[in-house]
Amino acid sequence: MEAQTGLHQAGHIQVGAKVGRVRWVVVALLFAATAINYIDRQMIGVLKPTLAADFHWSETDFAAIVFWFQVAYAIGYLSFGKVVDALGARLGYTIAIIIWTVSHMAHGFATGLVSFALARFGLGIGESGNFPAGIRAVTDWFPQRERAFAIGVFNAGANVGAIITPLLVPLLVLWFDWRMAFFVTGLFGIAWMVAWWLLYRHPEQHGRLSAAELAWIRQDPADPVEPIGWARLLTVRETWAYALGKFLIDPIWWFFLFWLPGYLFTRYNLDLKSFGLPLAAIYLISDLGSIAGGWLSSRLIKAGRTPNVARKLTMLICAICVLPIWFVQGVDSMWWAVLIIGLATAAHQAFSANLYTLPSDVFPRGAVGSVVGIGGTVGAFGGMGMALFAGYILDATHSYEVLFAICASAYLVALAVVHALSPRLAPVRIEA
Repeated sequence: MEAQTGLHQAGHIQVGAKVGRVRWVVVALLFAATAINYIDRQMIGVLKPTLAADFHWSETDFAAIVFWFQVAYAIGYLSFGKVVDALGARLGYTIAIIIWTVSHMAHGFATGLVSFALARFGLGIGESGNFPAGIRAVTDWFPQRERAFAIGVFNAGANVGAIITPLLVPLLVLWFDWRMAFFVTGLFGIAWMVAWWLLYRHPEQHGRLSAAELAWIRQDPADPVEPIGWARLLTVRETWAYALGKFLIDPIWWFFLFWLPGYLFTRYNLDLKSFGLPLAAIYLISDLGSIAGGWLSSRLIKAGRTPNVARKLTMLICAICVLPIWFVQGVDSMWWAVLIIGLATAAHQAFSANLYTLPSDVFPRGAVGSVVGIGGTVGAFGGMGMALFAGYILDATHSYEVLFAICASAYLVALAVVHALSPRLAPVRIEA
């Protein structure tokens, strides 16, 4: 994937020189990490029917396990935003994956509700570092015009992980048992950590980066890189535009991730051998949405639209595409339901890729990790509420109708909030 551009000379880019592809190797590493992140995260949802039968869990019990993951994710997301701003993406990502891999493998030793909740708490702490570190790496390695697409590509790793999990994990359970499934999948994180430490460097320190590609990466006006305190960031409307957007849409993704396997399992009378394929199909469709959402807004910017118009128009299209899920519980055909749910999850990923881009669009580089951390924490608070609410609703009504209605409407509300708080997505100038 080579683009046509050139070198910074006298404050501009000389057209004609070829840009290298080292930055896309970085995206490939981020993609792989995000896939592993979601394999580890989603396994509890895929194994829900098996674990619920073994440990006699109710929906409320399962919701409690998800809740403690969300608590840890909220704490860790905020903390890792500062860690990444202070230490950089290379070391920050390494710390995160060590914590989440150890905690993931600890699930294999769990003996009940409390020990599962503790393992999920540790997993939440570690996994919360994935997106602050990944987005900081994209901010360091990509100009504004390419960031949404780069984030969309690495964010698509979430769907690849979600595709692999329902196909791989049932096989591991059938070949061994559910405990061994956690140990085997934990090896993926160890392998990635070695590759990351060997291959990743900051652009100015990377031995294989050409002058032309560095010039392309640094084409945007310089901004301060000094970390900026949370207290100052919390007074900025654009921080809340991002954070409240996350509060509204993150719980929907958590719901899809943790409750869809159980929904398909019971609604269409599937079993451990048969529910993997429809679930994988949903996340395959999601993968296309993640890339398409980043591509569309980047394409609009290249066509001359402002980032404000490009991001929000793409998000509006996505919000409309989610609406049909309101009626999915009444669909008797499993594959029609898969298409409707897949459209909604794809729209979520496209919407999310553009929302993730907003901090790097409007904040100076030294604040991006912290703003992403604040947004992730606020989103995790929403996820906590959604987990408890879903457990209560399903135990009380045995119906997903109310939950799907919330999923359908959340994105239009989120876009309205983002636009109200940041109508122009103008760059924010903050003194450290």
